[in-house]
Amino acid sequence: MITLTDIAYVRSGVADLAAATRFATEIVGLELAEPSEPGVAHLRADQRHHCLSLVEGRSGVIASGFAVAGPDELDAAETELERSGITVSRGSAEQARSRRVREFIGFDDPFGNHLELVIQQESVARPVAFTRTAGITEFGHLCLDAPDVHDAHRFWSTRFNAKVSDWIGDKACLLRIDPVHHKLAVFQADTPGLCHMNFQVETIDDVFRNWHFLLDHDVQIEMGPGRHPQSTAIFLYFLGPEGFTYEYSFGVRRIEDDAAWTPRTFDPDELGSIDMWLGPTKRVSSQRQLTDPAPAETPSANGQPSDRPQPSPSPEPVGGPTR
Repeated sequence: MITLTDIAYVRSGVADLAAATRFATEIVGLELAEPSEPGVAHLRADQRHHCLSLVEGRSGVIASGFAVAGPDELDAAETELERSGITVSRGSAEQARSRRVREFIGFDDPFGNHLELVIQQESVARPVAFTRTAGITEFGHLCLDAPDVHDAHRFWSTRFNAKVSDWIGDKACLLRIDPVHHKLAVFQADTPGLCHMNFQVETIDDVFRNWHFLLDHDVQIEMGPGRHPQSTAIFLYFLGPEGFTYEYSFGVRRIEDDAAWTPRTFDPDELGSIDMWLGPTKRVSSQRQLTDPAPAETPSANGQPSDRPQPSPSPEPVGGPTR
C-alpha cells in the first residue's frame, strides 16, 4: 500500500495566463511567487513554495499532486503501480524543478485523472505575502471527478492509505489521509476533471467577508455560504476563469480515532444533506482533465515542451487501466 503524507499541489493549464493569475491573486488572495520560468505562475497559500501552478497553454487541469515520504517510498510506489498494470512515468529534472520537488512520478487513475506523487516539496520559511486579507491558512483539499465514486473508493483505498469518512449517496466519496475529515474528495461526473480546490480560512467571519468581497467584484458564486453536515465545514464555492472552481471553508471536522469512526451515508436528495443551513445547492463547475499531451519533443501552445512526464519507450505495449 502507498502511504500519502499530504496533498501537494494542483497544476492547471490556462489559455489566458494573465487573467487567471490576476484572479488568483487579486480575488482569491494568493501570493504570486517570484517568476522563475516563462509561461508558469506559481501561487502560494501556506508553507509550501506553491500549491497552485497556472501553466500557459491548453485550458484544463494538468495534474493533481500528492506527497510521499521519501525516495524509497517513491520507488516502491512506482513498482506497486506498475505491478497493478498502471503505466508510470518519471518526471525530468526540469519538470521537477517547475514543481519545486526533488522527484516525482506521473500516472493516470482508472478514470482518466492525471496524478503525480512527489517527494521533498519545497517549503518557504517566511510568512505568506497574501495579495489581500482573505484569511487563508492553508491549501485544504482537492476534489476529483470520476464516473463511479464507489470504483474510485476502491482505487484509493486499496492502493493508497485513503479511508472513507463519509458518502453522499452515489454522488461523492470523502476521503482522509490524516485526521482531517477529507483531504481528497471524488464526485460523480461523466468525465475526469478537477471539481474544486479548497482553501481553509481562519474564522467564520472570513467566510462571510469573502462572500461580500466576491459579490462586490461580480464573481459568480457557485454555492454558499452554507455548512456541510459531513465535515461540519462552513463553505463558499466560487467560479474562476476557465472553469476552475475555488472554495473557502472554515471549521472542518477532524477524525482523531479511526477505530471509533464509522462512515455515514447521506442521501443527496434529502433536504440538508449538502447544506445544513438549507440554502440552494448545485453541482459546482469542474475544470476538465487534459488528456494525452503531446510528446515531450513537441512544443505546447506556449512554445514549451509538454508539461507532463512521458513514458519510457517500450518494445511492447504496457497494459494500463482503461476508462
